[in-house]
Amino acid sequence: MKSAGFRNQRSINRPATVAGTGFFTGHDVTLTFVPAPENHGIVFERTDLADAPRIPARLEYVTTGHRRTTLQRSDARVDMVEHVLSALAGLRIDNCLVRLNATELPGLDGSCREFCECLLEAGIVEQSLGARRLDLNRDIRVSHHSGHAEIHARALVHRLTAVTYHLDYGSRSLIPPQTLTAEITPESFVREIAFARTFILESEIRELRARGYGSRTTAADLLVVGTNGVIDNRLHVPDEFVRHKILDCIGDLALLGCDIFGHVNAWRSGHELNRSLARRIRDTHTPAAAETRRVVA
Repeated sequence: MKSAGFRNQRSINRPATVAGTGFFTGHDVTLTFVPAPENHGIVFERTDLADAPRIPARLEYVTTGHRRTTLQRSDARVDMVEHVLSALAGLRIDNCLVRLNATELPGLDGSCREFCECLLEAGIVEQSLGARRLDLNRDIRVSHHSGHAEIHARALVHRLTAVTYHLDYGSRSLIPPQTLTAEITPESFVREIAFARTFILESEIRELRARGYGSRTTAADLLVVGTNGVIDNRLHVPDEFVRHKILDCIGDLALLGCDIFGHVNAWRSGHELNRSLARRIRDTHTPAAAETRRVVA
């Protein structure tokens, strides 16, 4: 049995396509996952723009995006990348070209389950070079300036990836406190995390629509929470909210471009704080380089 810390890079066997609507823009979008060679990484390609510009999924290309993670390179940008990145990272797919014909990725049902299903149907192939990995070797703690959110990363004795999330918006919140720890492997990610949908308060929906967002998004498309609970929808599991926060965290940390071994512990953290932790990890750790070639047992 191979050590969890040593594996080959992976890509997909053939192109696979998903179509849907952007939650924020309301635009129809078609996304195609395309196989990529070793050391390519995850790269987005805007096929609707002149010369089809490409944007690597890396921290240096992160730009401002409200309630989502957005990448930009020159004049090209891609919005709401976190769910696709979470699917790719959760399945440990290192190399993939993600082609899309609009600014925003399809929202689908607010989870990354359909992305995972699409990638698994395309088939995952092991490549010859070793995957880059990063072993956390010190404690890193990042807090929001308000003191109301925090995310902490630390080393583990065993080489594995674990995420704990504490969701607690206070006693007056419509969303109950929830805590979950998940050890992330491709199998556990698909089984326990990928299905968890994004959520938003009914009052926040009204605010976003006043700003011109979400014109084609309804309560049936994601989890909208009102005073009497989830509107026009049903939870897959009682703690679906906290599972989605772990999904988002995995997607944001995927911008490091390597496996991360250690324990990430988050309290009320969101995209901005997740990315702040990723930057601190990048600045304090050096990933182990991909080995020149490995023999597959």
